Amino acid sequence: MTPDTNDQSGRKKPERSDSLRTFGAVYQGFREYRGFTQESLAPEIRYSPDYIGSVEQGRMLPSKTFVDRSEDVLDALGVLRKAAKGLSKKPGLAAWFQAWAGLEENAITLYTYECRLIPGLLQTEAYARALFKSHLPPLTDDEIETRWAARAERQQLLTGRPNTAYSFILEEHAFLRRTGGAGVTRELIDHILKIAEQRNVELQVMPLVREAHSGLHGPMQLLETPENQWFAYCEGQESGDLITASNVVSMLQMRYARMRAQALSLDDSLSLLQRMRGEL
Repeated sequence: MTPDTNDQSGRKKPERSDSLRTFGAVYQGFREYRGFTQESLAPEIRYSPDYIGSVEQGRMLPSKTFVDRSEDVLDALGVLRKAAKGLSKKPGLAAWFQAWAGLEENAITLYTYECRLIPGLLQTEAYARALFKSHLPPLTDDEIETRWAARAERQQLLTGRPNTAYSFILEEHAFLRRTGGAGVTRELIDHILKIAEQRNVELQVMPLVREAHSGLHGPMQLLETPENQWFAYCEGQESGDLITASNVVSMLQMRYARMRAQALSLDDSLSLLQRMRGEL
């Protein structure tokens, strides 16, 4: 095990899959053979050059739609579809989350509304482990370690991308539930208050009592790519949808904007968290 495959705590980091690198090389070969640059191919398949680049570098699991469109435009003789079937996912991340996780790595804007729990980017290790231990069917110790390693790696986005604008809207009841116990919740609030000090992070709390709430359809995430394209992601219990249709993304942007007005202000949100922390 080489040093660059471990994080500071000594845990093994998820490694880039050989199958993803191989697929990316094959994809690049077809693209160049057909005379496309990443920039000229992007409008043909309706994915950004950045997305194409991430796939070719083996940093992202391509979506089925991406593969299907590329197969047709590049006239790849069925090779891309066959190769995509053998792709392995990044350890610790759900298969349906792979494409979104890849987009996150290059986003210049990332909005997150979560109504069920504290989102992964903001979780402490103790809080995350409490969630993992409650998982059904039960996870093995190795699965828990793998999932936490993947989550910890994702969290580096908050400190490693200071030019990315992050917005989080969290439900007050997610803290009142005290997942993992009072001590875990106290540490979680301290951690979130610390993150909220970053200039590129805005954090708001949706109060427990709110007569008008535009997020009742469920959690959502929105992001903007370096090419100023917007995508959305909505997740259920065992599935997730990466949304590229501009009309749907626009609708979700409208809902998120309304929720920012409905939630507590930045200062009032922090005051509420500090008060909740003091009551634990």
